[in-house]
Amino acid sequence: MEVGNFRGIFPGTFTMGNMVCGFIAIISTFEGEYTTACWLIILAGFLDGLDGKVARLAGSTSRFGIELDSLSDFLSFGVAPAVLMYVVKLNEMGKWGWLISAVYIMASGYRLARFNLLAQTEEKRDFLGLPVPGAAMALVTYLIFCYHVWGKLEYGEYLVSMVILFSALMVSQIEYDTMPDRFHTRKNRIKLIFILIAALAALLKPRLLLFPIFALYIIIGLVREAYRFFYLGVGYVRRRHAGGREDLEKTEDE
Repeated sequence: MEVGNFRGIFPGTFTMGNMVCGFIAIISTFEGEYTTACWLIILAGFLDGLDGKVARLAGSTSRFGIELDSLSDFLSFGVAPAVLMYVVKLNEMGKWGWLISAVYIMASGYRLARFNLLAQTEEKRDFLGLPVPGAAMALVTYLIFCYHVWGKLEYGEYLVSMVILFSALMVSQIEYDTMPDRFHTRKNRIKLIFILIAALAALLKPRLLLFPIFALYIIIGLVREAYRFFYLGVGYVRRRHAGGREDLEKTEDE
């Protein structure tokens, strides 16, 4: 979004809304309103999904918009979930708790910076590494699930494990599906069907079904990577990962 380009104001509003939601989520966490913080992060995710679509429709996609979006994402899906997880559970672990939270924040920052570099390439690919919003959504929907079913956090060790696992997945080179812009191919039409089914299920029982939906998204990426590794061969995985590194090196040189 060039300065003075009024077409960028509308998508920029969604981006700023995303940022504000992340900030209020942190405040809500400190005030003990954990589920409120979770829903604010989910709202930030909804706004984050809209800003890119609106920018493309308005023809105002730019480097400025990408950078601003990443700053908002870092606050809403990196810092806010890390603070929430620390206050809810990780603080009980002493220095290991804040260390795990810090690693999650660093992994989020790394993932967003890498995304910005890859966004400069012309070819649109799947996400390289677990998207930062996807990791945050899985964490906060697990909290919502627990508070809805048990009225408190249960199986906190699972939450700790998820924070560690998601940190690793964000900096990994495992591919995750993107939201397709067009549905002219069979693969994208199948994606659309699954998206519609997931959206309908989430609308019917969001507190119960949001977490399984995001968990399934993460598991599918892991299963697909395992299939590629064991059935398509180590060489295929290495070539694909090398291609990602070449894209990064090319954009850095430019």
